Amino acid sequence: MLIYEGRESEAEPETYWRKRSVRQKKLKVKGILFDLDGTIVDSKEAYLEAARVTFETLGQKPLQKQAALEIPKRLEQSLPINDLIGADVKAFLDVYLKTYYSVTKTKTKPLPHVHATLDALSRNAKLALITMRFVPKADVVEELQHFGLADSFSYIVTALDTRKPKPSPEALIKAVKKLDVNMCDCVIVGDSVTDVRAGKSAGAFTIAVLSGLFSREELAKEKPDLILNDVNELPLFLD
Repeated sequence: MLIYEGRESEAEPETYWRKRSVRQKKLKVKGILFDLDGTIVDSKEAYLEAARVTFETLGQKPLQKQAALEIPKRLEQSLPINDLIGADVKAFLDVYLKTYYSVTKTKTKPLPHVHATLDALSRNAKLALITMRFVPKADVVEELQHFGLADSFSYIVTALDTRKPKPSPEALIKAVKKLDVNMCDCVIVGDSVTDVRAGKSAGAFTIAVLSGLFSREELAKEKPDLILNDVNELPLFLD
């Protein structure tokens, strides 16, 4: 596992890529499979809004920011949230998920420079998006169009498109088939432990990014092939 400590320059990405020299052989890939929340878009405000509305609806005192952001982390890993919410889990999730999916277009935002990064990467590889959101694909496409990112991806998979979402490799296998590339020629890029686990199960190269909810320590325990600050550092390592 290689942990890259990040950029030393605040220059625009393409200028930075031309100037920066990294002493590592670049990995040549034909397909790049991206997670959405925390990887392509910053979703923290959407998570916080969903928590605020849910606790208010249920007549409970809202959680502090860090505790509220622990909820989506646990949900993604299928871990219990009872100790956090102090309410019936089903009643909580009915409001929480409905609210979250209703505010993603207004409360999420593309990570800085991601447009330029995806454009650069798409010149040499096919890009797919794999999200654990339980929403129709059309909803994700609409959000990406709102951000001007929809044309970057050749294929999109949501949790509704698979029997088993990540960390199962099913979504990755489906995306790779649609991209018409081999799994061994692909890399999965995501901010969570489930992204790394899914990539390892599928046999893909795994890259974790620190732009989401999970810490360096949490991601390092999963032993991804590479840990980066964000997707804008990808072109330094991919040919």
